[in-house]
Amino acid sequence: MKIERVLVVDDDEDIRAVTELSIRRIGHWDVLLAASGEEALVLARDQHPDVILLDTMMPVLDGPSTLAKLRAEPATAGIPVIFLTAQARPRDVEGYLALGAAGVIGKPFDATTLPGEIRRIVEAS
Repeated sequence: MKIERVLVVDDDEDIRAVTELSIRRIGHWDVLLAASGEEALVLARDQHPDVILLDTMMPVLDGPSTLAKLRAEPATAGIPVIFLTAQARPRDVEGYLALGAAGVIGKPFDATTLPGEIRRIVEAS
């Protein structure tokens, strides 16, 4: 699968900025940014990203709930979702994969290797 556009969903502005910089400059992909699960649902439906990086802990609509809503809508059901989270213990990762995530990248992450990790997860899913 070719990656051209990534949707980054995180309520932390600094994480969004670092992630966007990494994905644009190193991955050479277009980036869409969302600060909430609700915003992510609209962008995913309207913009059809190739992959979604999704924070797990967000107010109102958390990552797992956002993923469930993405999977329930035909227009977004097939988009690979990678959780970007500080909760990346093996038990947590197993739970996220059971929910239908393509993979998990732990925070803090290395901005220089992030696009490669995204590519590896998408190619393996």
